[in-house]
Amino acid sequence: MNTQIRLQPIAIAGAGLLGRLLAWRLRLLGHDITLFEAGKLQPDGNTTRAAAFTAAGMIAPLSEAVVSDVNVYRMGQFALQRWPEWLKDLPQNDLPQHTPDLFFAKGSLLVAHPQDESELQQFESELNFVVPECRNYQRVSSRDIQNLEPDLSPHFMHGLLLQEEGHLHNREFLQQLGDELIRLGIKIRENTPVETGPQTIHTDTGVEKFDWVIDCRGLGAKNRLQKLRGVRGETLHVETSEIHLQRPVRLMHPRYQLYVVPKPANRFVIGATQIESEDRSPVTLQSSLELGSALYTLSPAFAEARIIEMDTNLRPAFMDNLPKIFCKPGLIIANGLFRHGYLLAPAVVEQVLAQIAQTQHILFPDLLQVSTPG
Repeated sequence: MNTQIRLQPIAIAGAGLLGRLLAWRLRLLGHDITLFEAGKLQPDGNTTRAAAFTAAGMIAPLSEAVVSDVNVYRMGQFALQRWPEWLKDLPQNDLPQHTPDLFFAKGSLLVAHPQDESELQQFESELNFVVPECRNYQRVSSRDIQNLEPDLSPHFMHGLLLQEEGHLHNREFLQQLGDELIRLGIKIRENTPVETGPQTIHTDTGVEKFDWVIDCRGLGAKNRLQKLRGVRGETLHVETSEIHLQRPVRLMHPRYQLYVVPKPANRFVIGATQIESEDRSPVTLQSSLELGSALYTLSPAFAEARIIEMDTNLRPAFMDNLPKIFCKPGLIIANGLFRHGYLLAPAVVEQVLAQIAQTQHILFPDLLQVSTPG
């Protein structure tokens, strides 16, 4: 433990990805943590869940840099280093036997149907423009694709292997981390909506005081962050033992980029949609048809897959789709992970830790907004 850090009572509002990670890392530093959650710490399928549960858990700095900017790439590189280090801090002794590994760094594979191969060329061109120093990817042939992922359809002639990418089994991680928060003695206040202020948490029963308050409520903080919006995402979860993938696969298409991410127990998460809407209603028929049809073209073996879940959620985002940290004495607000949650969370967490410690260790200065949020 760093003896130079003064141990403090800290409140964290929101038990999504950022809230859990901050509670965990601050508790390991010895701070007295109270975690407030409007719902349940470990939600079931019948309760509203944080966007982190709906996400596919990809840590894909190259793929996301193309549709964002170089800062996302650099924060993603940081995440690829930090996740394996953090996961070593989760105790292994209490886990059931045959618990799957949580993190994989096997890259991701981009493919396109022959008529859409210009999408691969466009992706490579944009990647070289946004991240000109990046060389950690390679073009692959049909034979390479079959060696990398033998269960994919053989008609893909060309692809790109993005070696500098990984993925996380996010639901299993969130479950294990929730259990670890309890084991560490963090005070968890479920079903407790709050409002936040400098050094204050306002609940239905009164006002509570802390040295620091960290607001990580995602869209729950929309009344405070007027420029925050929700962006709808839809995912399809299927189960089949007929196909095995070693890494996420992205299908490049002129209208959408479908991704398929392998999960434990022969499960796969499929997504593509990004809709400028704050509608939380179930997946539309159009989306399910598009996702299912594109999935079938990746491999006909998916035809017999069983649909086990269709999920929707809203990702909190600012107008530039980049995260922000607002700081003033006694209050830190961290928000706006958009669809990059597992990619950007380590950088955001480390920056908040630096603020709590009041150090000059500013890894990503563009994240920091030392002002009153508006």
